[in-house]
Amino acid sequence: MNAIATPQGLPGQPHIAYQGDQLMVECVRLSDLAREHGTPLFVYSKAAMLSALAAYQRGFAGRKAQICYAMKANSTLAVLQVFADAGCGFDTVSGGELARVLAAGADPAKVIFSGVGKTRAEMKQALQVGIGCFNVESEAELDVLSEVAVSLNLKASVSLRVNPNVDAKTHPYISTGLKGNKFGIAHEDALRAYRHAASLPGLQVVGIDCHIGSQITETTPYLDAMDRVLDLVGEIEAAGIPIQHIDFGGGLGINYNGDTPPEADALWAQLLAKLDARGYGQRQIMIEPGRSLVGNAGVCLTEVLYLKPGEQKNFCIVDAAMNDLPRPAMYQAFHQIVPVTPRAGSVTADGTVYDIVGPVCESGDWIGKDRQLQVAAGDVLAVLSAGAYCMSMASNYNTRGRAAEILVDGTKAHLIRQRESAFDTFALEQLV
Repeated sequence: MNAIATPQGLPGQPHIAYQGDQLMVECVRLSDLAREHGTPLFVYSKAAMLSALAAYQRGFAGRKAQICYAMKANSTLAVLQVFADAGCGFDTVSGGELARVLAAGADPAKVIFSGVGKTRAEMKQALQVGIGCFNVESEAELDVLSEVAVSLNLKASVSLRVNPNVDAKTHPYISTGLKGNKFGIAHEDALRAYRHAASLPGLQVVGIDCHIGSQITETTPYLDAMDRVLDLVGEIEAAGIPIQHIDFGGGLGINYNGDTPPEADALWAQLLAKLDARGYGQRQIMIEPGRSLVGNAGVCLTEVLYLKPGEQKNFCIVDAAMNDLPRPAMYQAFHQIVPVTPRAGSVTADGTVYDIVGPVCESGDWIGKDRQLQVAAGDVLAVLSAGAYCMSMASNYNTRGRAAEILVDGTKAHLIRQRESAFDTFALEQLV
């Protein structure tokens, strides 16, 4: 039975794998979770998250480094708790994310506040709780942040995000380091911006920041960006402005469909060698990984509702939709989709080619295209590599409640988010 029931080609994640005829997350059968909690259902492996984090920790052994989880990838409280307990700081991009991370028990001194459009209210909130640093993205923002800090009789620690004009070779929507992107301060304007920041009464310059994009699978863009940032550090310090930390952002990709990004520890061995060669090896380093810590740690379970044959396409209609899994609709992203309990012969038989689609009233509501499956109504499928930018981007479109979430820790499965009811989706509304 085992040889028949185990499809091949799962992303390299030892904590999510077939045992016999069952897809497991750690020691828990996904079929049991689907039966108990319903679908759509997100399930995460705690061990997978900590394993991904351990690769970064190995890479930074013996160095002055702070790993700040980029929580926009997945901001569920229990996920934040896992990383807070492991000693991580956090990269936030809104007042809401800051409130979340504090609710999860994070140390505000290890929090970075990034983003191009911080409001005065968000600046005040962050200053009052004592965050570690603001990553500032424009000269206009420097002026406003200084005003807010002075009004509170405080100083804001700042790092300027510099746009190095380096191509991360990723999807245009998640590329952030080119001249045409909205992020950061242009490389050629950086020295002037640092001089301006140093002159403002409410600011204390502490670092420099760079982030070139997301789902990066090559080493060269990181090495190129590091060279450009270190060139600037030399210029800025020659102007009398000391730089305490260098923040290299995040963006390391994961395996969605045979992708081969470098391992975090191998990547940082190369980057640290360059840092040492250029004389900056003893500086405090900050990084902000997100997807690479949680992406392959999660799956989304979805039930097959109907099989709909057609002249040009066969459709496998499931109960998960673009509101649950936005990445395919937004980025034409690929997620592997496999049966939780494969049917006998599913490895040897060719199966039928389906577009796997959801029930939302949009042609863009698809989860996977041209997938070969042996499947029937009532089967449960697992959408893999769904730990990042799925639940955090989920919506209530079509008045669909957001899915429940489970965190698996060995043999234990913890419900960490209850499924939203229809009432929950309009509980804050009122009739006139």
